[in-house]
Amino acid sequence: MERIRIRSGGELRLKGRVKISGSKNAVLPAIAASLLTREKIKLHNVPLVKDVHTILTLMNGLGAEYGLRRNSLTLQAEKILSAEASYELVRAMRASILVLGPMLARSGKAVVALPGGCAIGTRPIDLHMSGLQKLGASLTLEHGYITAAATRLQGADITFEKKTVGGTENIVMAACLARGETVLRNCAREPEVESLCRLLVKMGGRIDGIGEEVMRIRGVEELGGASHDIIPDRIEAGTFLVAGALSRGRIDLVDAEPGHLSTVIERLRFSGTRVEVKSNRIRVTGGDHILPQDITTSPYPGFPTDMQAQFMVLLTQAGGASIITETIFERRFSHVNELLRLGANIEVSGDKATVRGRTPLSGAEVMATDLRASASLVLAGLVASGETIVNDVEHLDRGYENIEEKLRGLGADIERIPA
Repeated sequence: MERIRIRSGGELRLKGRVKISGSKNAVLPAIAASLLTREKIKLHNVPLVKDVHTILTLMNGLGAEYGLRRNSLTLQAEKILSAEASYELVRAMRASILVLGPMLARSGKAVVALPGGCAIGTRPIDLHMSGLQKLGASLTLEHGYITAAATRLQGADITFEKKTVGGTENIVMAACLARGETVLRNCAREPEVESLCRLLVKMGGRIDGIGEEVMRIRGVEELGGASHDIIPDRIEAGTFLVAGALSRGRIDLVDAEPGHLSTVIERLRFSGTRVEVKSNRIRVTGGDHILPQDITTSPYPGFPTDMQAQFMVLLTQAGGASIITETIFERRFSHVNELLRLGANIEVSGDKATVRGRTPLSGAEVMATDLRASASLVLAGLVASGETIVNDVEHLDRGYENIEEKLRGLGADIERIPA
């Protein structure tokens, strides 16, 4: 167990250059997709975060071999030695459910424990299960395990009741090896879904409508090897953009993808922050005055729920009241109580949080409750006067690669210390 200690006089202005890592939420389904083929999958720009190591342990338990050198990963599941992903392996990470579709499609059976992950509200997997059932699988759920079986999946017309990133990814992977054509409607359009589909096409998958709400997948007999670059992490990039705006500093983000951040950039500009975009670089320059605004989270290309906590910190320093409405997860305000300990003025009512700004923050000891809450507490500590200690930083390590080193390179007084 480790903690992060941040010391600040409350007047920090972050300056410098930061390299954005590969996307955690794009690499995890790409790793799961390697179960669809006997051949090698090579992934580049892989972020060295805890969730990657967790899913690689899971993959190894299923029979996949891998080699990880710096930020390049080679995977090969020549044989699936076990059809069971035990609770011991999947309890730490929600994305473990992504092995269900590929294992079922390739070997005809899969037993996967209900996964764990961040405690940010109900994230039902019923859309994953109903989609696989429509592809012809028989599924049972008992004793905390999903058991799925199918001689050969059959193409189907499937409409998701609501947008689901993991559900879309799971069903797309399974449909690639199904007999006939599958039509998926109301698909999630997140860049991470698009990235997975482009990998599947490189492997020999036949997918039309990538990046759209309706996709058509024509199943093939087998998939092959491929090499694929993982897209930049838009949430890490967004977090550093907020850090620049919050500290009224100037940060240059390199190896970013501005097109994946259009809504975040728009909201930052509305706050009075200057954001300049050029190819794969973004420069953020914080203004002296932060303007309040109302924000509502929604599926891509709307404002991402994964940036809600970070923007809440920014709005504590705005000149007026702001309202944040969370529409994706019903318990994603767990960071509010910890921000209150730092001096923030926030009231929560149902799915809305009212943030009264221009509130001076002061250092305190706080507890991280989930991945993005961890990031918000680090951001708050950067502008809080005195010393802030963030506990339970294993949440942070799940999705951010060397965040304290990157912030230290921008001028922050931040370090990791033993618990």
